[in-house]
Amino acid sequence: MGFEIAKVAANLGAEVILITGPTSQQIHHSFINRINVTTASEMYDAVHKEYAVIDIAILSAAVADYRPKNVATQKIKKTTNSLEIQLEPTKDILASLGNSKKEQFLVGFALETDNEIENAKGKLQRKNLDMIVLNSLKDKGAGFAKNTNKITIIDADLNETPFELKSKSEVASDIMNYILQKINA
Repeated sequence: MGFEIAKVAANLGAEVILITGPTSQQIHHSFINRINVTTASEMYDAVHKEYAVIDIAILSAAVADYRPKNVATQKIKKTTNSLEIQLEPTKDILASLGNSKKEQFLVGFALETDNEIENAKGKLQRKNLDMIVLNSLKDKGAGFAKNTNKITIIDADLNETPFELKSKSEVASDIMNYILQKINA
């Protein structure tokens, strides 16, 4: 979804900074500056480095909420029938941007499996967003590893705008058009 949004924004004339984790996705556009990162921590640093100079931030990445507390530097040999891995939270990129927001228009994504609208509205408010794009794993044809998606956009006034199942490029156009309507209102 992020790559499709980047393409649509660039085609509208925006200078796009696309910060992405490991992926086989390719993108070639003179208005898109791609920054590759590997870890959630690298994503946090890269996003914060660019945030002060942008007008619109759209965070569509599904960054892990947790990481291993201890990372092995060598192969872990099998010594027992079970292994316990302790996790610790990663830094919340979206919340930290919401806390430091000045004039930027901040958009987040919410992938929900239950109480979708309520959970998305809660995230919108907790993280000081201007808009949130809700995806539901319950919608057939939506989500990851598909060429289609079905979204509901919720704005800062908690207005809900549902969209039909569409190609991800059409969904990206819907998202960008909604943002442009909001910032030009």
